[in-house]
Amino acid sequence: MFFTLLLVTFMLSIIVSFGVVKTFDKAIASIFSRIIQDKISSVWQKYIKFAAYVVGISGGVRIYQLERYISAPHKDTEVLILNSERWTLEVYRTIIETLQSLAWMYLVVFIFALIAYVIVRGFELKYQKTNSQNE
Repeated sequence: MFFTLLLVTFMLSIIVSFGVVKTFDKAIASIFSRIIQDKISSVWQKYIKFAAYVVGISGGVRIYQLERYISAPHKDTEVLILNSERWTLEVYRTIIETLQSLAWMYLVVFIFALIAYVIVRGFELKYQKTNSQNE
Protein backbone atom coordinates (compact mmCIF):
# COMPACT_ATOMS: atom_id res chain seq x y z
CA MET A 1 0.00 0.00 0.00
CA PHE A 2 2.90 2.36 0.75
CA PHE A 3 4.42 1.90 -2.71
CA THR A 4 1.09 2.68 -4.32
CA LEU A 5 0.84 5.88 -2.29
CA LEU A 6 4.39 6.82 -3.27
CA LEU A 7 3.65 6.20 -6.94
CA VAL A 8 0.33 8.09 -6.81
CA THR A 9 1.87 11.14 -5.12
CA PHE A 10 4.76 11.08 -7.61
CA MET A 11 2.47 10.88 -10.63
CA LEU A 12 0.10 13.48 -9.21
CA SER A 13 2.92 15.94 -8.58
CA ILE A 14 4.17 15.39 -12.16
CA ILE A 15 0.70 16.08 -13.56
CA VAL A 16 0.21 19.21 -11.44
CA SER A 17 3.71 20.43 -12.32
CA PHE A 18 3.02 19.84 -16.01
CA GLY A 19 -0.15 21.93 -15.81
CA VAL A 20 1.58 24.78 -14.03
CA VAL A 21 4.58 24.73 -16.41
CA LYS A 22 2.21 24.80 -19.41
CA THR A 23 0.30 27.71 -17.86
CA PHE A 24 3.43 29.85 -17.41
CA ASP A 25 5.30 28.68 -20.52
CA LYS A 26 4.36 31.60 -22.80
CA ALA A 27 4.88 34.18 -20.05
CA ILE A 28 8.36 32.86 -19.25
CA ALA A 29 9.22 32.75 -22.97
CA SER A 30 8.19 36.35 -23.55
CA ILE A 31 9.92 37.60 -20.41
CA PHE A 32 13.22 35.94 -21.26
CA SER A 33 13.08 36.95 -24.92
CA ARG A 34 12.53 40.55 -23.79
CA ILE A 35 15.24 40.60 -21.13
CA ILE A 36 17.79 38.44 -22.94
CA GLN A 37 17.59 39.36 -26.58
CA ASP A 38 19.66 36.41 -27.73
CA LYS A 39 19.28 32.72 -28.54
CA ILE A 40 20.29 31.90 -24.98
CA SER A 41 16.87 33.02 -23.75
CA SER A 42 15.40 29.70 -24.92
CA VAL A 43 18.03 27.87 -22.87
CA TRP A 44 17.02 29.83 -19.78
CA GLN A 45 13.39 29.01 -20.49
CA LYS A 46 14.23 25.30 -20.63
CA TYR A 47 16.15 25.58 -17.37
CA ILE A 48 13.18 27.24 -15.65
CA LYS A 49 10.95 24.40 -16.90
CA PHE A 50 13.38 21.83 -15.51
CA ALA A 51 13.62 23.68 -12.20
CA ALA A 52 9.83 23.88 -12.01
CA TYR A 53 9.50 20.13 -12.41
CA VAL A 54 12.17 19.48 -9.78
CA VAL A 55 10.64 21.95 -7.33
CA GLY A 56 7.10 20.74 -7.97
CA ILE A 57 7.87 17.05 -7.62
CA SER A 58 10.09 17.47 -4.59
CA GLY A 59 7.47 19.69 -2.96
CA GLY A 60 4.62 17.32 -3.74
CA VAL A 61 6.30 14.05 -2.79
CA ARG A 62 7.29 14.59 0.81
CA ILE A 63 9.38 11.54 1.60
CA TYR A 64 9.78 12.38 5.30
CA GLN A 65 6.01 12.63 5.71
CA LEU A 66 5.45 9.35 3.85
CA GLU A 67 7.95 7.54 6.09
CA ARG A 68 5.32 7.63 8.83
CA TYR A 69 3.53 4.82 7.01
CA ILE A 70 6.49 2.41 7.09
CA SER A 71 8.13 3.20 10.43
CA ALA A 72 7.06 4.83 13.67
CA PRO A 73 8.22 8.43 14.05
CA HIS A 74 9.09 7.93 17.73
CA LYS A 75 10.03 4.95 19.85
CA ASP A 76 6.73 4.52 21.68
CA THR A 77 4.34 5.36 18.81
CA GLU A 78 2.68 3.17 16.22
CA VAL A 79 2.99 3.16 12.45
CA LEU A 80 0.14 5.03 10.78
CA ILE A 81 -2.41 2.96 8.89
CA LEU A 82 -3.25 3.94 5.30
CA ASN A 83 -7.02 4.12 5.22
CA SER A 84 -9.29 6.04 2.84
CA GLU A 85 -9.21 9.20 4.97
CA ARG A 86 -5.42 9.27 4.99
CA TRP A 87 -5.34 8.62 1.24
CA THR A 88 -7.61 11.62 0.72
CA LEU A 89 -5.41 13.80 2.91
CA GLU A 90 -2.22 12.65 1.19
CA VAL A 91 -3.63 13.30 -2.27
CA TYR A 92 -4.89 16.74 -1.23
CA ARG A 93 -1.58 17.52 0.50
CA THR A 94 0.35 16.46 -2.61
CA ILE A 95 -1.62 18.82 -4.84
CA ILE A 96 -1.39 21.75 -2.42
CA GLU A 97 2.32 21.27 -1.66
CA THR A 98 3.16 20.98 -5.36
CA LEU A 99 1.27 24.16 -6.14
CA GLN A 100 2.79 25.96 -3.17
CA SER A 101 6.34 24.98 -4.11
CA LEU A 102 5.83 26.08 -7.69
CA ALA A 103 4.20 29.34 -6.62
CA TRP A 104 7.24 30.24 -4.52
CA MET A 105 9.64 29.29 -7.31
CA TYR A 106 7.80 31.35 -9.92
CA LEU A 107 7.54 34.27 -7.50
CA VAL A 108 11.32 34.31 -7.12
CA VAL A 109 11.79 34.00 -10.90
CA PHE A 110 9.37 36.84 -11.59
CA ILE A 111 10.94 39.10 -8.95
CA PHE A 112 14.38 38.67 -10.51
CA ALA A 113 12.88 39.05 -13.99
CA LEU A 114 11.23 42.31 -12.91
CA ILE A 115 14.52 43.61 -11.55
CA ALA A 116 16.28 42.61 -14.78
CA TYR A 117 13.53 44.26 -16.84
CA VAL A 118 13.89 47.53 -14.95
CA ILE A 119 17.66 47.47 -15.51
CA VAL A 120 17.31 46.67 -19.22
CA ARG A 121 14.63 49.32 -19.67
CA GLY A 122 16.78 51.88 -17.87
CA PHE A 123 19.68 51.21 -20.24
CA GLU A 124 17.34 51.46 -23.23
CA LEU A 125 16.01 54.82 -22.08
CA LYS A 126 19.53 56.08 -21.42
CA TYR A 127 20.63 54.94 -24.88
CA GLN A 128 17.61 56.62 -26.51
CA LYS A 129 18.30 59.83 -24.61
CA THR A 130 21.95 59.96 -25.71
CA ASN A 131 20.95 59.15 -29.30
CA SER A 132 18.37 61.96 -29.39
CA GLN A 133 20.90 64.44 -27.97
CA ASN A 134 23.55 63.48 -30.56
CA GLU A 135 21.20 64.07 -33.50
